[in-house]
Amino acid sequence: MTTRKTYMKEFKLDADRLVTERGYARAEAARNLGINANMLGRWVQEHLADKGAAFRGKGKLTSEQQELRRLQEENRKLKMEREILKKAAVRIHLTRSNNLCNLQKFFE
Repeated sequence: MTTRKTYMKEFKLDADRLVTERGYARAEAARNLGINANMLGRWVQEHLADKGAAFRGKGKLTSEQQELRRLQEENRKLKMEREILKKAAVRIHLTRSNNLCNLQKFFE
């Protein structure tokens, strides 16, 4: 079984520049660099789509992904707090109702 080759961000950006800035055809640039033309095409598309955030590396999130995770965590915490408050409100209501019943019995 062969291991998958990884490329540094700088290499990917240099390969992208050959196509976008210097006008090389993807196939020609890929052949000169010793990589697959489809892979180079994917790198070019990723760089065009993400601009400065392209080729972040393994596990690194874009700012949008980080914001989404933060909001999801905040939403989870707020739901938990809401459930706690609901239970507390029910308990307070039951305690007050019970106290009111005890008062009514006392005055009977």
